[in-house]
Amino acid sequence: MTQRKSNTLHNTHKELSIQLGLSGLSFCILDRSTKEIQSLDNIELVDTTIPEDLIRHLDNWFDKDDNQDTTFDKVVAIHENELSAVVPKPLFNESNLSDYLKYNVKILENDFLSFDALPQHEIYNVYVPFTNVNNYLFDKFGDFEYKHASSILIETLVNQAKKGDKPTLYAYISKTHFEIVVTRQKQLQFYNTFNYQQKEDFIYYLLFTIEQLNLNPETVPVYLLGQIDQESDLYKIAYQYIQNVHIGNDLPAIKNFEKHLNTEDRLKSMIILNSF
Repeated sequence: MTQRKSNTLHNTHKELSIQLGLSGLSFCILDRSTKEIQSLDNIELVDTTIPEDLIRHLDNWFDKDDNQDTTFDKVVAIHENELSAVVPKPLFNESNLSDYLKYNVKILENDFLSFDALPQHEIYNVYVPFTNVNNYLFDKFGDFEYKHASSILIETLVNQAKKGDKPTLYAYISKTHFEIVVTRQKQLQFYNTFNYQQKEDFIYYLLFTIEQLNLNPETVPVYLLGQIDQESDLYKIAYQYIQNVHIGNDLPAIKNFEKHLNTEDRLKSMIILNSF
């Protein structure tokens, strides 16, 4: 989606992408002329915050000396929350957005609903954006784009799949929740998000999904992405129960514009890196 106002952006060849969630924010500046990441900042919030707190963190970042006078050709806001639902194109009606969310997500009467179209894959992603963040960026920049983090995740993973691929499961791990994407022959077979507190929660939902989709835990390729490494308790418990499990740092999907980034940054910043 794009919010429009009189355009205050300038031709600097720099693009800014901001990923916002209640457990953290990320800021990434791309120099389009060189196709290189100019900066990548990650802010982890110790305690899960509320949407109103995000504005303070945005102000703090833009008030830094390095960022005060920077102008951008393009600004993208990426909303990361669990308030979303994937809808196949034949079932989608823009007039009934609340119907796709009301059974899975607690929405309020005054919530603003939006959607991302993924036309190549004939699906729509309906979600509740952080309206206060959109208003803040609209006042600051005028034109900007916004989308849901899961839209980028799904599109990135499905696009990098191959036609002959068998089912492949990806788990994108954040601080308080993780998302499962299953692709098969360049199509999305499954998407859902799960909250977790302990490693046992994580492995339960992972194995439950594998079972419900009639996948074989001994053969299905499982790639762990996001905030994960081989020392993580989540990786260790997955390795106990799933034979073909990998940390996904070798996937083509996370190799955009990141030649100088280390593996940890590439993994946890996969969504924002693929937002350009």
